Amino acid sequence: MDELNQVQKQRLQVIEDMRLEGIEPYGRRFDRTYTTETARQAFIEAEKAAPSPEHFEFGPVKLPGRLVAKREQGKTAFGHIEDMNGRMQIYLRQDVLGEKAFAIVKRLYAGDILGLEGGLFRTRTGEITLRVKDVVVLSKSINPMPEKWHGLTDVEMRYRQRYVDLLTNPDVRSTFIKRSRVIRQVREFMNERNFLEVETPMMHPIAGGAAARPFTTHHNALDMDLFLRIAPELYLKRLLVGGFERVYEINRSFRNEGISIKHNPEFTMMEVYQAYGDIHSMLELTESLITGLAAGLSSDMKIPYQGRVIDFSSPWKRISMIDAVREAVKRPDLSFQMSREEMSAVAKEHHVAIAPKDTTAGIVVKIFEEKVEETLQNPTFIIDYPKEISPLAKAKHDDPTMVDRFELFIAGRETANAFSELNDPEEQRMRFEDQMNQRQGGDDEAHQMDEDYVNALRYGMPPAGGLGIGIDRLVMVLSDSASIRDVILFPTLRKRDINAVPEQQEHAAAPIPTSPGTSEGKIGSATDA
Repeated sequence: MDELNQVQKQRLQVIEDMRLEGIEPYGRRFDRTYTTETARQAFIEAEKAAPSPEHFEFGPVKLPGRLVAKREQGKTAFGHIEDMNGRMQIYLRQDVLGEKAFAIVKRLYAGDILGLEGGLFRTRTGEITLRVKDVVVLSKSINPMPEKWHGLTDVEMRYRQRYVDLLTNPDVRSTFIKRSRVIRQVREFMNERNFLEVETPMMHPIAGGAAARPFTTHHNALDMDLFLRIAPELYLKRLLVGGFERVYEINRSFRNEGISIKHNPEFTMMEVYQAYGDIHSMLELTESLITGLAAGLSSDMKIPYQGRVIDFSSPWKRISMIDAVREAVKRPDLSFQMSREEMSAVAKEHHVAIAPKDTTAGIVVKIFEEKVEETLQNPTFIIDYPKEISPLAKAKHDDPTMVDRFELFIAGRETANAFSELNDPEEQRMRFEDQMNQRQGGDDEAHQMDEDYVNALRYGMPPAGGLGIGIDRLVMVLSDSASIRDVILFPTLRKRDINAVPEQQEHAAAPIPTSPGTSEGKIGSATDA
C-alpha cells in the first residue's frame, strides 16, 4: 500500500486511542429495528394517532447507518446517517449520552458506520430526527470521503472504486437497484411462460455458440486447456435433445475482444430455447418481454434515453437487412447475389472499410453496421440474414441462401439475436466445416468444429426457436445509462493502483480501445466484449 497521508495517520491514531480506552472501533452485530425509510413511515403513522403531535416522540428505534455529515455546537451535535433506503437526521446531546459517549461523538468522521438507538421527533423546522440515547461504533473510516460529499465525479475513478461511487452517488445505487429489478422481472416473465431456468458449464473444451475470440485457461488435474464460455447456446440445445422443451439461462459469458461503451469482456445475457417454436415464437416473446419491462417504467411506453425518447409501443418495425442497407445507400438494386467487386465498390463509395477476406454478404453486414445501426433508435427487428454468417440457424424454406434470423436494435445497438434453430445434424456438420475453412483462411473468430454437438443432433432435436438478449444493454436503455460500464458493478479496466484514496488518484481517464465488429452468435454484438 502507498504511504499513508496525514488524514489517514490522524484517523489511525484516533482508532488506537479508542482501543486504549477500551472502545472497540470495529463493532459486531447490531440488531436494527428499522431502516431510515420504515422508521420515517412508522413515525408519521404514530404521529397521526397521537393525541397531541406537539412534543411527540416515537421509539425506541435502533438504526444503523453511515455518518455522512456532522456539525457540533458545544455539548450538542447534529448530523445525518445514511443507509440503503435514505438519510435520517440525528441529534446528540452530552447530557443524554453522558460524557464518555459524547467524547466518542467528537471523534466521529463522515464515513464512520454507527449503530444508534433513540426516539424520533420533529424539530422546529419539521424534520423527522433521531434523538440519540446510545451510540455504538460499528466501523471507523480511515479513508476520507470525497470532499464535501458532492460525490465522486471522476469517471475513471468511479469505475475503479465503485464502492466509493455507490457511497457518494445515489443515482448510481438507483441504477443497480433497477438492474436487479429488471433481472427479477425477466425471470418472473420466463417462469410464467413455463420456461425452466438451468445452468450450463462456464468452462468449455470447445469455444462454441458464437463467433468470438475466447479466453483460455488450463485445468491442472486434467491437464487440458479450456475456454471460458462465449455463449451457452450449444449446451442449452443439448438439453432440447435430452427432452427439456423450454429452457433459459441468465448467464455470464466472456469474450476476449475490445472494450468500448458497448462492450465489456465479461457480460450478462439471457439465452432461451423453445422446442417446437421458431423465429416467430422468439420475436413474439422478445417484444412481449421488453414491452412489459417498459410499461413498468412508463405508462405511455416512452422512455428517455440520452436526450431523446425511445418509443417501445407495439408493434415494432420489421425490415430485412438488405432493404435497410438499400435505404441507407439509396441503391434499390442491391442484393446478396451481387458480385464481391460490385459490393466492394458500394462500400468504397460510402467510405466503409472492408478486408480482403470479406465476401459479398460480409460487406453488406459491414455497410449495415456503419450506415444503418446508429439510425435504429426505436425498437426495430432486422430480419433475413445470409446463411454464411449464421452457421447455427435454419435456412429459409423459400431461399436456402438465407436463414430465419432476426436481430433487435434499440438506441442504435443490437440488444437481441434470435433464429429458427438448425436441427439437421449433417447440415450442421457441413456448416461447421465451412467455418473451419474460414478459420484456416485467417478468421480466428469463426466457429470451431463440435463433434459432440453434431452427435447430439443425430439423436434428434425438435424444431426450435432460440433467442439471446443482452441484459447489460437492455438495462442501459431502461436506466438511461450512456456506457455499459455504468450498469456493470465492476467493469474491466486497465490495471492501476487501487490503494490510493480518490484525492490522490490522477483524474485523466485512460483511452478505451474500440470493439471489433459484430460477432455472430445468439447475442451477436449485443453483449460481446
